[in-house]
Amino acid sequence: MVAVYYEITLFLSLLFAAGYVFIWHKHFDVNFTLIFTLVPVACLGYCLSAFATTLEGALTAQKVIYIGGCFLQLFIALSIFNLCKINLPHWLRTAVFMVCALIYWSVLGIGRSDKFYKTVTLKIHDGVPVLTREYGYMHTIFYVLTCVLFLSGIIAIIYSWFRKKDVPRRILLLLVIPDVICVSCYVFVLKIFDYNFDILPLAYCLAEAIYLLIAYRVNMYDVGDTVIDSMVQEEEFGYISFDFQTRYLGSNEVARRIVPELNDVAVDDPFGYKPSERKIRHFIEAFKKDPSDNTGLLTLHDEQDHDNDRYYTVNVNYLYDGHRKRGYIITFNDDTENRKYIKLLDTYNEDLKREVEQKTQHIVQMHDNLIMSLAVMVESRDNSTGGHIKRTSEGVRILIDEILKEGKLDLTPQFCANVIKAAPMHDLGKIAVDDAVLRKPGRFTDEEYAKMKQHAAEGARVIHEILRDTDDEDFKIIAENVAHYHHERVDGSGYPDGLKGDDIPLESRIMAIADVYDALVSKRVYKDAFDFEKANCIIMEGMGTQFDSKLRSAYENARPRLEAYYREKNN
Repeated sequence: MVAVYYEITLFLSLLFAAGYVFIWHKHFDVNFTLIFTLVPVACLGYCLSAFATTLEGALTAQKVIYIGGCFLQLFIALSIFNLCKINLPHWLRTAVFMVCALIYWSVLGIGRSDKFYKTVTLKIHDGVPVLTREYGYMHTIFYVLTCVLFLSGIIAIIYSWFRKKDVPRRILLLLVIPDVICVSCYVFVLKIFDYNFDILPLAYCLAEAIYLLIAYRVNMYDVGDTVIDSMVQEEEFGYISFDFQTRYLGSNEVARRIVPELNDVAVDDPFGYKPSERKIRHFIEAFKKDPSDNTGLLTLHDEQDHDNDRYYTVNVNYLYDGHRKRGYIITFNDDTENRKYIKLLDTYNEDLKREVEQKTQHIVQMHDNLIMSLAVMVESRDNSTGGHIKRTSEGVRILIDEILKEGKLDLTPQFCANVIKAAPMHDLGKIAVDDAVLRKPGRFTDEEYAKMKQHAAEGARVIHEILRDTDDEDFKIIAENVAHYHHERVDGSGYPDGLKGDDIPLESRIMAIADVYDALVSKRVYKDAFDFEKANCIIMEGMGTQFDSKLRSAYENARPRLEAYYREKNN
């Protein structure tokens, strides 16, 4: 029965460790990972001890057990300090670790040295191996260090509860449990039921279960913190995050200046019930009723001088953990200068308005020319696709024209204009592809093809950087999508992300048809141009697998115009 009990605890420890791996997040404390690693190791040691038939085998099992015994309490204490946002000096962390390592070094000497066990003998009692031990001075040091680490963790939790509002209260409550379980079972309840039945492996598993809950909860806080910290340097933007019960999760300094009430709110406290907080809560309530109603305006009046009033655009969105919705995030964008500028524009006469429009159009034209020039420059590096950019851009224009004529898809004029404008940018990512691959006069090897495929995601990154400060957010998104996903297939076998069906943005699905059609009917270094009939057969065969079948009829209607265009280009 003892062996079965130890096997069960080993299985449970591995199960909890698998759960931790499943929810793992890159912002998790490394001490969590060490805890979930050491507990199964210690439980393995107990299993080995249950099957030991010789003193040497039993001592080997003890050495495995004490890997957890010597280091687990240290990593539990370090995780407590990190979660409580208490910074320990590096030298102190290192010193304590070295003491733990020294203790374990004495454990490794069991059987050869009297530092940890003075004497040790093995007896088999009712088929169960039982060690009789006389402890040495290093074991006393081990007990003292365990108690010191335990007490320091408890003190950190108590201190944080009363003095640190930015530490989640639920986490503090949960942190007490595994610390108390492990130490009490080791120091005070080493044996129960029977002198050869050790409860500590079960205590380890219970502690693992609690830490799994802590890790899950911390993951949500990390999501909020990651979003906020990644933008903390943006002085014009403020961020506040809440869970679905409108409990406060975190904010940045800008948000606390805009909403001073946040300075008196502790993490996990309900928010929005006091009169002074309702001006923020009503944005969330409006979003709950209608997620499309996610934009508002917050005005901070200066009672002494209205010229100093501040205006903030407020956006409410879901707070995501990967693909899971975990709460709400409110962003504040200082829109004061824009609104003052708008007021100024309202006072201008028509001549000045016309001049502004002309200059704006000139800037847009310069911007478009710059984009086209960059695309042509990138294409000039590729000796296999000359003229590809202009041809695919015209192909996209023809396809969209036929889609609009059909009227099956509800496309806005702005969307159509943005897709046509973005089409030349679809291969910008090739700027990052090595010349040896890009200019190769023949088919790619598998390794070269893998490098070439990176151009899709790289193109989205390049476009994001180029259009970072653009006011046209819709165009930026469409341009990134066209570059990122024009090699995706509706059956999910494309790249770079293996998207399927309608998960692929519509603009990317349109671009895919124009891109492949041009590749088929154009001469490349590794092939001659296909005739129009063969190209059409390939495109039609790909409908529903490579291409969106909802675009079939639009392509069929566009086919005569596409062929006429390519005949003219070839002549």
